Amino acid sequence: MVAQTGDMDERDQGKPGGGRGDGRADGPGGRPAGGYGSGAVPVDDLARLDPGTAEVEQRWRSFHRWSPYTLLAISTVLSVPTNSAFGVGRAGWWTLVGLVAAAVVLEAVALRIGLARRGPSVAGSVYYWLRWALAFCLAWLNPLYAFYAAIGYFGAGRFLLHRMVKPGLAASAVILAGSQAGGLPPQNSAQWALFGALLAVNLGLVAAMVHLDTKEGERSLAQVATIAELERTNRALQDALDENAALQAQLLVQAREAGVSDERRRLAAEIHDTIAQGLTGIIAQLQVVASTPDQAQAREHLDRAADLARHSLGEARRSVHNLAPAALDDATLAEALKKTVEDWSARTGVRADFTLTGTAEPLHEEIEASLLRIAEEALSNAARHAAATRVGVTLSFMAGEVTLDVRDDGRGFDPLSVPARSGAGGFGLDGMRARAERLAGGVTVESEEGGGTAISARVPLVRHD
Repeated sequence: MVAQTGDMDERDQGKPGGGRGDGRADGPGGRPAGGYGSGAVPVDDLARLDPGTAEVEQRWRSFHRWSPYTLLAISTVLSVPTNSAFGVGRAGWWTLVGLVAAAVVLEAVALRIGLARRGPSVAGSVYYWLRWALAFCLAWLNPLYAFYAAIGYFGAGRFLLHRMVKPGLAASAVILAGSQAGGLPPQNSAQWALFGALLAVNLGLVAAMVHLDTKEGERSLAQVATIAELERTNRALQDALDENAALQAQLLVQAREAGVSDERRRLAAEIHDTIAQGLTGIIAQLQVVASTPDQAQAREHLDRAADLARHSLGEARRSVHNLAPAALDDATLAEALKKTVEDWSARTGVRADFTLTGTAEPLHEEIEASLLRIAEEALSNAARHAAATRVGVTLSFMAGEVTLDVRDDGRGFDPLSVPARSGAGGFGLDGMRARAERLAGGVTVESEEGGGTAISARVPLVRHD
């Protein structure tokens, strides 16, 4: 029971003899927490369950300090007018005075050394049995001193070592039963029978208190174990959350690094496929001019070199432009795609149409940039390889997903003949797939020779913060 829980002040912490091997929960400083049964719980642990436990414990300490004086005073006041009725003569009066004085001294010593704070101990056990002996003698002279003896019911779990608790309670029950039967010793068989019956009742009450206190202690221990398990679980959960946050931060760093690497590979492919090839063609045309005496043929090769130079310049500008999607600075993704399609159509002379389906929403910056890059790459491939007469670009907003479709009516190709991506990455379709996969999406390609090509990129719909 919480009421019987004890603890130990700082002066007693660390002293030998406080530990126990009887299975009881130990209170602060290695001492049992008190209580009749074997399921007592330390006050500090109970305080975590109920913040008011410490206040309750303080009240019980005060009760054990001052209730003996109060009950002794009540018993003494009641005994004065009744001593003659119980056959207390002059000598008995002086005996009562001596016993009361001894009880006062005993309680003062217990208060002085702080037994109520220490909990069950050898000193507490000695104090309890001395008080029981004084109460027995007082009740022998006048049964009204049973009021003082009743404090034994409350102090057994507080002061007695565990193995002495039940004998101490039974001894207090003897005094109470004798007083209730009319005084000790019983004077006749009827009084003896009444004493036996009352003793049985008192012992039954004691057994009930011990049983209830044991169950309460077990319940409290289970609560403390549950609280401890919850605390361990919460700590493990917090550790997992911290670890997850660290992993997310690490993944973001890796994603940025992967993005930089992919962009470098893409730019390398752009330079290789456009500017470098254009410069190679210019050099070849100029070499022909240098070796031919025919002015008309030389003029033709110079015109070709100029066209290649202009085309390479355009490709260089486009690559620089693609380094950062400036088209998204002051426009939505749909507007940027529409402008990109129009510019591509004007540059290539191929009819190109842009279509928006669903309700357009602002998307996360990386998603918008990736979709724009995929569209540009698909259009670039169509211009270089498809020989198409018509291209259609469709941006679709659906529940939880955004798709980008680029279709052309060009010569097409066999998708199975496209080499798989190497460990070092790739360009073109491979780069488009890498962009989409980095966003937990994907790219599918449908094409057949002579039947055109359809490229579809899908990514999760993640709205702008």
